[in-house]
Amino acid sequence: MSSERRPPASAVIAGAVWHSLFWLVAGNAIGVMIAVLLLLPGLNSLLGEWTYGRWMMVHMNTALYGWCGLPMLGFLFKAYGADRGLTAAWCRPVLWLWSGALVAGSLSWLFGHSSGRLFLDWSGFARVLLPLSMAALWFVLAIAFFAAEARTQSRAGRLGRLAGLAILAAVPVALYFASGPAGYPAVNPDTGGPTGASQLESSLGIVLILLTVPFGIARRTEQPASILALCWTVFLAEAGVSVMLGRSDISHRGPAQYLSLAGVLVWIPLVPMYYRAFQWAPATRRWRRAMYWWWGGLAVSGWVLFLPGILDRIKFTDVLVGHSLTAVAGFLTALLVLVMIQLLGDADVDVFNRRWSFHAWNLGVLAYVAVISVAGWLEGSDPAFTIVPGPTRDILYVLRLVTGVAMLAGSLQWLLAATRLPGLRSVSTSVAKAERAGVHVA
Repeated sequence: MSSERRPPASAVIAGAVWHSLFWLVAGNAIGVMIAVLLLLPGLNSLLGEWTYGRWMMVHMNTALYGWCGLPMLGFLFKAYGADRGLTAAWCRPVLWLWSGALVAGSLSWLFGHSSGRLFLDWSGFARVLLPLSMAALWFVLAIAFFAAEARTQSRAGRLGRLAGLAILAAVPVALYFASGPAGYPAVNPDTGGPTGASQLESSLGIVLILLTVPFGIARRTEQPASILALCWTVFLAEAGVSVMLGRSDISHRGPAQYLSLAGVLVWIPLVPMYYRAFQWAPATRRWRRAMYWWWGGLAVSGWVLFLPGILDRIKFTDVLVGHSLTAVAGFLTALLVLVMIQLLGDADVDVFNRRWSFHAWNLGVLAYVAVISVAGWLEGSDPAFTIVPGPTRDILYVLRLVTGVAMLAGSLQWLLAATRLPGLRSVSTSVAKAERAGVHVA
């Protein structure tokens, strides 16, 4: 645990936090509206062409590319040292370019333009804007890296950041082509559904993020490096198993599939052990614990839901919506808040450490998952359950709306607190002084 008092967050980090929370609140507000439309479908007629289906695309994509994406910009700015020195002035335009791409994409989806791919709905001019903002991010990081290369302390750190740049360089191009209808079929004809290999592969992708994140924002403790070596060895071993299992038309009923996926469960104790090898700000304690709990719930529920008999009932039902909320609103949100608290200064961490909003969010997500899982389980035996209004269905959907309002209220408190960050005020003050002096500020 780090005992050094950290200075207030820079304008770059404060800006990244604010943009992230803006899109979280926007996505939550849209989610509440969608929940109302499910209860009162007649309201769709008041929205013209901007009905449930189009708002759903905005809701999902702003959650992924806004709330889940923008905190990683702050992480990358910090990891590459772009938040200080010459490149600090270029980070703010990158944040606005990214948010602008999300606004353009949202308008595109509301007007009915889509590639038809889940989370790759970018088409037309919007298909260019987000890769363009990613390219701008890459150039800022590259300039910061090469400008600070001589001051980087370790050769391993230089190689790691260089490898990161190489990977990030491919992302804009990959996103552009993956969003096109000619890239690959929307439904893979070679598979009958999720296999243990593909699920293990995606789970290990999350594990890789968990193993990598601390190196960019936290120092090592004096503990032996054996736990780090153990975790990376287990990761490589499970990655090898995933490759050997194959990904073609394989049934989830095969013992090799669900037994191999059980390998994810070993990470429930390993992740907390791994994170204890790093120095974290004391203010992260609450959210680190929340992340561990959500991670354990995600791993266990993901494996149980994959088992034969259970998956056959809940596939394509609201149970999977609950599982995705466990992943994004529960586990990933806790991880992102942990990252942002670590990036913020000690004077700024109160943005996320308010007791009321912490419980409103986490208990709201937990209640949402429970309610929607019950609805999905009932839907599994009666496909018309979620389509035809009825007392049980309506009660569950009202409860879901209440949980959504709780999550919206919690996130709104974070956004209002972030608006008062000293880093943002210092930017406004600097701009005002420059304008009074007759200097144009971009």
